[in-house]
Amino acid sequence: MVLSGHEIKRQFGENIIIEPFDESKLNPNSYNLSLHNELMVYEEVVLDMRKANRVRRIVIPPEGLDLHANQLYLGRTAELTETHNLVPMIEGRSSVGRLGLFVHVTAGFGDVGFCGYWTLEMFAVQPVRIYPGVPICQIFYHEIRGAFDEYASDKYQHNTDIQPSLLFKELDPKGTADPQMELPFSVERSR
Repeated sequence: MVLSGHEIKRQFGENIIIEPFDESKLNPNSYNLSLHNELMVYEEVVLDMRKANRVRRIVIPPEGLDLHANQLYLGRTAELTETHNLVPMIEGRSSVGRLGLFVHVTAGFGDVGFCGYWTLEMFAVQPVRIYPGVPICQIFYHEIRGAFDEYASDKYQHNTDIQPSLLFKELDPKGTADPQMELPFSVERSR
């Protein structure tokens, strides 16, 4: 069962934390989350699941940034969320989808207990101009039934930034591969 906007508001501060919270972003059964002012792109031509791939950062200026078609951009929400006793999910807003911009490739499903910023896997069907702070997606909440353990991953829980794939940590649980926890990146200012 999906929580209504009234129920989201009722559970705010208890099972649902959104920082910062703005009641004007509350919808009938979701809450709009905004785009942060940075993106991350991979620098590798071929992405390797077994290693930390190189990335670089792009700052989204106030006047906007044009996203190219067929390019994966990692972004994040400006809001930090924390959810207990519910399953959080994000989905693109219909107004954004109608511009041909996907805000998640496959990872819109969250885990009960998740705390952090949502990394967005953004993909444009055709070139589209984006802006920092734009309401980019919506979070909604499902009730969960049965016993559960809260999310406690050492990969994405309590993140404070955009998170590129850390799948390599699962594929090499003994840690014999180069962990490269601090990913090298450079900041690129839009022209």
